[in-house]
Amino acid sequence: MIGVAIAGTGFGQKVHIPGFKAHPQTEVVAVYHRDINKAKAIAAANNIPYACDTIANIVSIPEVQAVSISTPPFLHYEMAKTVLQAGKHLLLEKPVTLNASEAKELYQVAKNQGALASVDFEFRFVPGWQFFSELLAADYVGELRLIRIDWLGSSRADTSRPWNWYSSKDKGGGALGSLGSHAFDYIYWLFGPVRRLNAYLSTAIPARIDPTSGELKPVDSDDNCLLSLELADGTPCQLTISAVVRASRTHWVEVYGDRGTLVLGSENQKDYIHGFRIWGSQLDKPLTEIEIPNQLMFPQHYTDGRISAFIRVIDQWVKAIESQQQTVPSLREGVYSQLLMDLSQKSYTKASWVDVPSLESYLQS
Repeated sequence: MIGVAIAGTGFGQKVHIPGFKAHPQTEVVAVYHRDINKAKAIAAANNIPYACDTIANIVSIPEVQAVSISTPPFLHYEMAKTVLQAGKHLLLEKPVTLNASEAKELYQVAKNQGALASVDFEFRFVPGWQFFSELLAADYVGELRLIRIDWLGSSRADTSRPWNWYSSKDKGGGALGSLGSHAFDYIYWLFGPVRRLNAYLSTAIPARIDPTSGELKPVDSDDNCLLSLELADGTPCQLTISAVVRASRTHWVEVYGDRGTLVLGSENQKDYIHGFRIWGSQLDKPLTEIEIPNQLMFPQHYTDGRISAFIRVIDQWVKAIESQQQTVPSLREGVYSQLLMDLSQKSYTKASWVDVPSLESYLQS
């Protein structure tokens, strides 16, 4: 049994605590909140032995072998560094840090300390996505010619939603960090590395009510992201992300090749894990739905669909810890996702295409 501490009690309470409690090889032994009274209340409500208000205290607990961090992005680097330097294993939410150099440093610290670090890139563990990957690997579409991705959500569409860290670019807020981090990871997983990119970012809602003062406060994080990518094999990829639209086609991936077409999509606005279906067409035949094999399906469903995928992320991390062999997705993949986000910001600032180094050359630079 692996003793796990939870740092971050928003997403942590909704997904991380129930996920770790459901996994047969993990036990939640400690919880962190900056307010010790809140930490104690959460610990009591979930039968967790220890409550702490510093990460240093968390990693000093002998029963804590691993730490799962789901705090806002601007807190990730220092917290993760403390965890890794203490030789504890790490599960980190995305975006992993505020910039790629911080992510690269964490990757090196984990390597030096022999700590097993994973990132919650949960789309790799969703049944429809896994089967989509298998079909692509089996050459269903043939030689790639075009990839189109739309990820359109309404989580920030309500103008009355108050200002918080998500509204601040410096704190790691914005659709690029929230959704783009996932998209960059699954593009790398499904299609390979990116050669160059061009990005346009915009803020649709430029001010929100500050809950402390009651006054309007400027928003400088992005709501919309329009990205053009050229993959290493030359394939063009168009990626459109929004957190402020009410669209019926919420998350759609279209892949066109010289032999066929594959489409992965979900219209489920309330649950971004469940609801994915796959359609395919070969040799100009009509697009028809392809059934996802039963063996890939989640064995159990939860009220919060994100828990189903997260348990599979935990399982991969546990395997890494038990075998002392790094599994995927790791901090290595986290570095690449963060690098592409950094270069997207650079591209938008320069209003031009930017080249993307290979992950290996970046890690060695």
